[in-house]
This record gives sequence, C-alpha cells and structure tokens, in this order.
Amino acid sequence: MTDTAAASSDATFLRDFHHVATIGATDNNGVDRQAATPEDAQTRDWMRTWAQDHGFEVRVDAIGNMFACVEFVPGAPYVLIGSHLDSQPLGGRFDGAYGVIAALFAALRIKEDIAEAGPTPAYNLAVVNWFNEEGGRFAPSIMGSSVYAGLFDLDQMLAVRDLEGTSVAEALAAIGYAGTDTPPEAISYAEIHIEQGRILEREAIDIGVVESSWYTQKLDIDVVGEQSHTGATAMADRHDALVSGAKVVLAVHDVTNEFEEGALVSSVGQHVVEPNSPIVVPRRVHMVADLRSSDPEIVKTAREILLGQIDDIARAHDITINVEDFDIREKRFFPEAGVELAEKAVANEGLTIRRLETMAGHDSVAMNARVPAVMMFVPSVDGVSHCEREFTTDDDMVRGVAVLTRVASALVHGELAGIGGELPAEPADGPAEVWVGRSVPAGVEAAS
Repeated sequence: MTDTAAASSDATFLRDFHHVATIGATDNNGVDRQAATPEDAQTRDWMRTWAQDHGFEVRVDAIGNMFACVEFVPGAPYVLIGSHLDSQPLGGRFDGAYGVIAALFAALRIKEDIAEAGPTPAYNLAVVNWFNEEGGRFAPSIMGSSVYAGLFDLDQMLAVRDLEGTSVAEALAAIGYAGTDTPPEAISYAEIHIEQGRILEREAIDIGVVESSWYTQKLDIDVVGEQSHTGATAMADRHDALVSGAKVVLAVHDVTNEFEEGALVSSVGQHVVEPNSPIVVPRRVHMVADLRSSDPEIVKTAREILLGQIDDIARAHDITINVEDFDIREKRFFPEAGVELAEKAVANEGLTIRRLETMAGHDSVAMNARVPAVMMFVPSVDGVSHCEREFTTDDDMVRGVAVLTRVASALVHGELAGIGGELPAEPADGPAEVWVGRSVPAGVEAAS
C-alpha cells in the first residue's frame, strides 16, 4: 500500500469510527449500546452493510456473533480478528468498537493487497463482532466468544434473562440477529483494544502486547431479610437486607487490604433492591462481587475471608445471605510466539512496545482457550474506561490498525511457527471457566 493510499485508508477508518460513535451516543461523548438493544442492532446493521459493500460474506451464529468473512483458500480454516460492538450502560465509545472497526480495515487492506499482488495465503480471514462481551445487560460477560470457544453452553446462555425478564434468545430475535449460520472455523485469533489502564500512557509506549490474563472470581450474593414498614417497625425488630448488604459491599472493598497493595482488586457493581420503596424496609438485595488478581491463590484466599465475614454479618442481623460462585476464569498465558509476532510487527512500524498482563477480561482470553491468540493494547488517556470519559487519540488508533494489519497478515500467511497449527488440547486441570445459574439458592450456606 502506497503512503497516499495508507493515508486515505486511515482517514476513512477515523471517519467510520467516529460515525459509529454517534450510534447510541450519550450527552457526555459516551455511548449506551447494551447487548441486543436497538442501539446494538444499529451498529450491527452498520457492520453488515460495510462488510457486504466491501465484498465480505456476513454470517451470524446462534449466539449472535457476527462474522465478516473473506475466503482465500476454499476449505481452509480462518484467522479471526475483531472485538465487540456492545457497550456498558453510559459507557465509552472506544471499548470494543475500536477493535472491530480496526479489524474491518485491517482485513480490507489484507484483502486488497492479496488481490493486487500478494501470494496466496495459507488461511482465510474473518472479522468478528462477539455478542455480549460487556455483560451489562446479560450476565456473564464475554458470552459470545465463550460459547464459540466451548467454555459456555449455548442453550444455557440463550436462556439467560436480564433484569426485565427478557432472555438472550428473545432479545436476539427482537433485533433480527438470532442467527442460524455455521461460524467459520478458527485457526488463530488476534484482537486490538484500548488498554483501560495507565501503563502505556505513563511510560509513553505506543503498543502493549498481553502476556497473560488475571484470575477472576465473581460471587453471586443474595441477601434475604424481611419486608416491613419503615415508620411502624421498631429498629430492634427489623431484618433490613440493605443494611446487611451495605456491610457486604464494604467487606468486598476492604478485603483488598489483606494483601499487598495492587495485588487484588475487588468491587460490587450491581445491586437489585426489593421492593425499592421509600417506606418499606428492604426484604432482598442481590449483588455480584468481582475479585481479580494475577495470583489465583490470592483470589481464593480473599473468597474464603469474605465467606467468613458474610456469615458473621448474616448472624449479627438475623438474616440469610446466600452466596454462589459465578463466572470463574482461570489465569491464562498467551503464546510466546504470538507475543513475539506482535513485537516484530510493532518494530516494523517503528513503534515502541512493552509486555503487559490484562486485568480486564476480553474475548481474546476466551479464544485463547481454543486457539492461539494475540492480544494488543493502544494507550488510554488517564486509564479511564467503562465510562463516558474514556478516550484514545486518533493517532494511537491509527497506529494500532497498522500493527493489527501486520499481525493478521502474518497469521493469514502462516508465517508464525506455533500459530495457525493444530488446536491446543484442553488444559490438564480441565475447563477454565465456570458459570453458575443466578437463581436464588435454596440453602443458606455458600456453594462451592
């Protein structure tokens, strides 16, 4: 590609990226495009039209994953590149969408280069928009890629319901993306994403390449008290689920103090309070706690500490607190050959790079359980993400597209030893992810 053609492609990429950011736009420069909402459907429609206009075949599978495919070698498997188009409520416009749109333009450049003069590649190429990576509407997150990778059961995920009672299957049908197509068979996967942290910005590094992911453990916590009148019930007679729930939230926050600074992160991001009336003592609070660390043993120890503290809270307030393990994701290591491939691609672009762990979950982590995966980051201003203030510069996005193009081209041409070969066997310790249904447990004790 000539310098003039590259500049034109970069300008078109930025134009399209900023156009997509207008879909579901919020007043403060963010987006709200939760999975299988009308706004999500609009971005999907945009991708479908873009892909078809540029000669890609579009497929949609049963969990709503979208694939824009280009076949170079009939019958050969596919290198997948992409991310997700859904967002958090009042989320940022870069998280996920950047990776999909960057992948579309990387794939188009590779397609055009091969059509012009390039050698016949070893594998085909597909850009993917994974369904419900964010998990804001339907839990668990990273749903579509986990179903594709065989980590989650399709029927179980289709039956998951949001807080309004709508199932995944119903929501996908409502927006016209309950697919029936056979997805392309993956041989490898690559993804570029905003960092969602400050390391690259702080160190003035252009690109980060992910070596491993953090261990993640969620706890599904149901606090069951007794509904009563806020004005007529004596304080001593109350069984206030929200008061107990508040103490659980603080316990989840404070458990990080039991470990070295930065070794563990924790949060409670979602609450459902019943009946949520200003004159009724709450009878029930449902929440999800999130524990993450690079060291799985730290998370497991924190879980045990919390279970003991939650039991103490329940006894002190004479209420029931049910806890279930939910969405456990093992620490995963990305292939060294893929890390080195990214480093080579960055060097060929004249950019700087460093290796990182990812604290956040990504579709690449799920895909890395099935095929060799490469995960790269571009800088995030102030490290802010999952909010409207999320920002990455145009220059950083353009640099990322160039690097992704080089990586994907290498994968398609089978240049990298260890990537694009046979699928890896299941790890010796069994499947990495565990998903537990979110109905209220019948018992009082924590489920393991």
